[in-house]
Amino acid sequence: MASPTLISDTGAWKDLKGHVEEIKKTHLRDLMADAERCKSMMVEFDGVLLDYSRQRATNETVDKLFKLAEEAKLKEKINRMYNGEHINSTENRSVLHVALRASRDAVIQSDGKNVVPEVWSVLDKIKDFSERVRSGSWVGATGKVLKDVVAVGIGGSFLGPLFVHTALQTDLEAMKSARGRQLRFLANVDPIDVARNITGLNPETTLVVVVSKTFTTAETMLNARTLREWISAALGPSAVAKHMVAVSTNLTLVEKFGIDPNNAFAFWDWVGGRYSVCSAVGVLPLSLQYGFSVVEQFLKGASSIDQHFYSAPHEKNIPVLLGLLSVWNVSFFGYPARAILPYSQALEKFAPHIQQVSMESNGKGVSIDGVPLPFEAGEIDFGEPGTNGQHSFYQLIHQGRVIPCDFIGVVKSQQPVYLKGEVVSNHDELMSNFFAQPDALAYGKTPEQLHKENVAPHLIPHKTFSGNRPSLSLLLPSLNAYNIGQLLAIYEHRIAVEGFVWGINSFDQWGVELGKSLATQVRKQLHASRTKGEPVEGFNFSTATLLTRYLEATADIPADPPTLLPRI
Repeated sequence: MASPTLISDTGAWKDLKGHVEEIKKTHLRDLMADAERCKSMMVEFDGVLLDYSRQRATNETVDKLFKLAEEAKLKEKINRMYNGEHINSTENRSVLHVALRASRDAVIQSDGKNVVPEVWSVLDKIKDFSERVRSGSWVGATGKVLKDVVAVGIGGSFLGPLFVHTALQTDLEAMKSARGRQLRFLANVDPIDVARNITGLNPETTLVVVVSKTFTTAETMLNARTLREWISAALGPSAVAKHMVAVSTNLTLVEKFGIDPNNAFAFWDWVGGRYSVCSAVGVLPLSLQYGFSVVEQFLKGASSIDQHFYSAPHEKNIPVLLGLLSVWNVSFFGYPARAILPYSQALEKFAPHIQQVSMESNGKGVSIDGVPLPFEAGEIDFGEPGTNGQHSFYQLIHQGRVIPCDFIGVVKSQQPVYLKGEVVSNHDELMSNFFAQPDALAYGKTPEQLHKENVAPHLIPHKTFSGNRPSLSLLLPSLNAYNIGQLLAIYEHRIAVEGFVWGINSFDQWGVELGKSLATQVRKQLHASRTKGEPVEGFNFSTATLLTRYLEATADIPADPPTLLPRI
């Protein structure tokens, strides 16, 4: 059998390797002077405008990237994903997060079965349940309305829903629907996170949503048991069934925990955790907070991009263009990082979510066939809303390492402010920076310009900006639930495109397993040392020393301590 072909062995890859040396001789100052080139690098779909003219690329570069996509069989891989084929080969699963937001009459197959009716069955159940809780027809054990929700989950069960919740908090329609309600997310097993999340809450008015597919995730289940104790201590054990529900597929463990299996909301093996915000993982807590109709708009926005990604030709396809440009920057220019810079405080949790989606998906060292990659794959993602980031890390971006940037702007603010007598509105001030920063990165400032401005000679090297630093701009018409869905889907599909081109599996995450298994050994040691006084054994010198120090410093903890909940 012939050995699997790596994308780096193809003619298109080698062609781009030669081509990048030519592009390195150009400067964005010159590339940006070509208005026709700039015009050709603007793409619009459903109100979203992408401008990638500030990438270090020519039209020839883009054509060569399309040839690379052909060699990688990108279109075929996209089709295979939408057709429900088991493209997550290491776990033998379909990858169908697009089915989570498909219209009710859509047909999307997995293992010969249309999964869309199942999806809508769960959505209908969420709609019914959330409306009963919000209207007060479902009440807590003491008859009080459940106005506060704590969602317990970690990783993909937390970062995506938190991003959407944070983005919706200041949207006028969503705010109106959420009046008098609270939604909090408990993720970290650190007891401080528990303390912060239950501070100011009354168990009588609190509903806990436990999110764990298997109902075995160590951190989530310890947090769930902690909140179960918090509810039981105040209201009695029988109150748990009224104050806790689950998003899980393991109905046996759900019932054993004390939650009525009828109050468990399903999701499926073909949904990866980091791609699950559009499943019950996100839709249930968000519907409890904002009402199902708002969340349905979010799903529709994502679905619009799903259809665009599936059907638009590469040259007009926003996620495809974004993915190919990331491959260009990472694998050909050797830029390892990407800054995600939304000029909207409402998107403050967007970069942390995409950090997981991207780095857990594409942080791989072998191809999908298990062959070690002779090139780097994956990006180091980080970001902060503008203009905060400008006063934090932009110094490095302007005059230090080259880091390609995604600038995300919003035409209409969720919360416009106008002050009489001011030169511009608050949102105009924000957007002035959104429009200026990409040009500052692209053009820079030359010693000649500084000399003409009579800058002191000894300061000229310090005030010189080399420019030629790539970025792209995404402009959204507004930031309502629909637009938030669009933005999420654009990035989900962009990340898939990168993985499809690199020839890796973007839908498994074996890298998170080793640390978990080692933590199990440590957990056993801590238990044995605390309950039986056993010495630390079986670890290297460094770990044994730190563990011993930790145990000695916490020797006052009794072997079998009574239940103690946070005291805030």
